[in-house]
Amino acid sequence: MSIKNKRYGNVEYLKADGIRVPHCFTTRLTGVSEGVWGSLNIAMHRGDEDANVAENYRILGGCIGFAPEDLVLSHQTHSDIVRRVGRGDHMGLDHHAYPECDALITNEPGVGLVVFTADCTPILLHDPVTGAVGAVHAGWRGTAAGIVKKTVDRMAAEFGCDPADICAAIGPNIGQCCFETDADVPEALRSALGAEMDDYIEYYEDTGKYHVDLKEANAIWLRRAGVRNIEISISCTACRPDRYWSHRITGGQRGSQGAVILCREVDA
Repeated sequence: MSIKNKRYGNVEYLKADGIRVPHCFTTRLTGVSEGVWGSLNIAMHRGDEDANVAENYRILGGCIGFAPEDLVLSHQTHSDIVRRVGRGDHMGLDHHAYPECDALITNEPGVGLVVFTADCTPILLHDPVTGAVGAVHAGWRGTAAGIVKKTVDRMAAEFGCDPADICAAIGPNIGQCCFETDADVPEALRSALGAEMDDYIEYYEDTGKYHVDLKEANAIWLRRAGVRNIEISISCTACRPDRYWSHRITGGQRGSQGAVILCREVDA
């Protein structure tokens, strides 16, 4: 199984083979926003017109199968906070209106979860047995804090999920090729994950910098949580600024892509 590029009409997005409910990792392609937000920006408060963002959700919903009022958004602060939500938690398309968190879970059919990225790691979770779903935003701080494991643990506690049944998809982020850091990042990840992290950290003597693989760090957390089915995108947001927004490449002058997953009734 793998994460593959998909096209619905003119809209391009990514989809994981193993997740059997409607979902996507968005790209920046084929929306109505213009300028530095061109064109499928899904986040308000970045300078884009609110009406453009709303229309982009309408376009995306037509492809994936949701209405904007189905969605619950994440107000992300690089925390390890996981929120359980339902339809009553919809508060519009302005993510700043929502309580702070960096992961969402639900088992309420018809509810869609949204997280935002522009270099950080988006992760989608689906349990085909209980129908529960999760969406995670993992920056390096959230990764070091084990937010994706905490999300799986909450799905087990709240919904009775067996982690061995959960399918996880790790979407596009800034890859190890481009994620150049000082020592604080690898130190935090080694402190959290131990020697298992060593294979995913490279040190370059000529620059005195480190390169870190956040996708694999989150995969370690998923395996420690008991998740066996893990798909990982090969896409790097910094390598492909034509296709994704990268906070580093744009210096913060950008829109946001993200990940969406919808909860559905479990098949009888």
